[in-house]
Amino acid sequence: MIPVFDGHNDTLLDLYLDRSGTGRSFLKRSDVGHIDLPRAVEGGFGGGFFAVFPPSGQSLDAVDKQRTDTDRGYEVPLAPPINQVEALQHTMAITASLFRLEKASQGRVKVVRTAEELEACLMSGTIAIVLHFEGAEAIGTDLSALEVFYRAGLRSLGIVWSRPNAFGTGVPFSFPASPDIGPGLTEAGRELIKTCNGLGIMIDLSHLNERGFWDVAELSNAPLVATHSNAHALCPTPRNLTDEQLAAIKDSRGMVGLNFAVGFLREDGQRNPDVPLEVLVKHIDYLIARVGIDHVGLGSDFDGAMIPQVIGDVSGLQRLIEALRTHGYDEISLQKIAHLNWLGVLKRTWKT
Repeated sequence: MIPVFDGHNDTLLDLYLDRSGTGRSFLKRSDVGHIDLPRAVEGGFGGGFFAVFPPSGQSLDAVDKQRTDTDRGYEVPLAPPINQVEALQHTMAITASLFRLEKASQGRVKVVRTAEELEACLMSGTIAIVLHFEGAEAIGTDLSALEVFYRAGLRSLGIVWSRPNAFGTGVPFSFPASPDIGPGLTEAGRELIKTCNGLGIMIDLSHLNERGFWDVAELSNAPLVATHSNAHALCPTPRNLTDEQLAAIKDSRGMVGLNFAVGFLREDGQRNPDVPLEVLVKHIDYLIARVGIDHVGLGSDFDGAMIPQVIGDVSGLQRLIEALRTHGYDEISLQKIAHLNWLGVLKRTWKT
C-alpha cells in the first residue's frame, strides 16, 4: 500500500464544531465525517496538511444558502470578513485541540515541523500532521503573531479563504466564473509574503483570487503551491487554476494538490457525489500535462466538501491510487503523486 500524504483537510474544524452532534473522536472509528485514525490506517493515509479555519456566522452553511441559480450554473456571494479578535480565539482553540490530539494518540500522530520528521513518519507509519492556517485572519497586520505561530509549529499558510481579509481577497464558489475578481494583495499582504519567505512558511494559493496569485508570483522566492485546487479548463469554477496559473506553478517548481470536492471536479460544477474515478484521473492527467509529474499530488478537502461516493472517505484513498495504476501510471509516478512530490516541495520551501 502506497502511503498518501494529503494537501488539505478540514477535520480539525469538523471536530471542533462537532457539527454531527455525535462527539466524534479522531482516535476512534466513526461513520461520521471523512477522517479518523482507524480509517486513515485502512486507507494508507500517511498524513497531511490539517487546516485551522476560523469560522464566522456566515462562513459556511449560511453562505451556501445564498446560492442563486443561473441559466448556466450558480452564483454564491463571498463570505463576509471575520474580525481578528474572533479569528484569533477560534485559531488558538483549534490549534490547542490539535496538540491535545497529538498527545492523546500516544505516538500514533505527530505534528511535524521539518521535512526530515515528515519523511520519518511516512516510513514508520506514524500519521504526520502539518499545521496549516486556512486564511490569515488570526494574524494581525503587524505580523507579530506570525513568528509565535511559527514557533508553535505553523508551517503552511493560506492567505485567504473565500472571503476578503486584511491581506487579500478570496474567490466565490460560483460556476462558471473566472478567478479574476477583486483587487490583489494589500500592502499588509505583500509584507506577509516576504515574512513567510523569511521564516520558511509555505504559502497556499488555494482560495486566492487571480490578481493576488500574480502578486505572490511576483513577490515570492518560494515555489508556488495550491494545496487543493483543480484545472479551470475542465471545471470552470474560480476555485480552480487557469492554464496561465499552472504554467507559473511549473516555472516555480511548485505544486498542485487535486481537490476531491465534486463541485471542483464535475464539468457541470454541480454538488452531486456521483463522480467516477475517471473524472479525478482526467484532472490529474491534465495537471501533469501542464506542470509535470513532479509537481502534482492530492489535496482531498476531506471533512470540508462533498466527496465522490466512489472514494467515500479516507479509507477509500487506495481506490484512486489503483485507478491511476490501471490507467498506466508506473509505481514511481504513483509514489510521487501520493507523497514524494509533497515531500519535495516542502524541502524546497521550509528552512529547517
